[in-house]
Amino acid sequence: MALRLTLKPNEKIVVNGCVIRNADRRQLLTIENHADIVRGVDLLDESEAGTPVKNVYYFIQSCLLRPDIRDELVPVIQKDLAKLVPIFHEEIGGHIFEAANHVSGRDFYKAMRALRPLIKYEARLLEMLQSKDAETTAAE
Repeated sequence: MALRLTLKPNEKIVVNGCVIRNADRRQLLTIENHADIVRGVDLLDESEAGTPVKNVYYFIQSCLLRPDIRDELVPVIQKDLAKLVPIFHEEIGGHIFEAANHVSGRDFYKAMRALRPLIKYEARLLEMLQSKDAETTAAE
């Protein structure tokens, strides 16, 4: 089954490690065989990988973009995912197991997709902690 991508004007995608940028019009691409593909909006810059979940996401993304380092990174990713399990409650933690299964199957894009809800949840938790810290500081 072919993968159909509609690219927005100037949207960037990475196909098998090659960065491709669309021109100034919408375009439809059909990928007819297996390839490692990720949209630019799904990529995390290394400087943004400052939290535990984003760090794992970045490693998974690195596997997708750099097949030459996959064998080295997969055990690191699995270990880091295992460290996250006791931190998150069961409902949101299911995404960790889903990501780990996709990493084991070498489906790195699906593993990244599985972690996106966890990244949002982690961000909300960090915002709550920062807000609580600010309240505590103001009270002193």
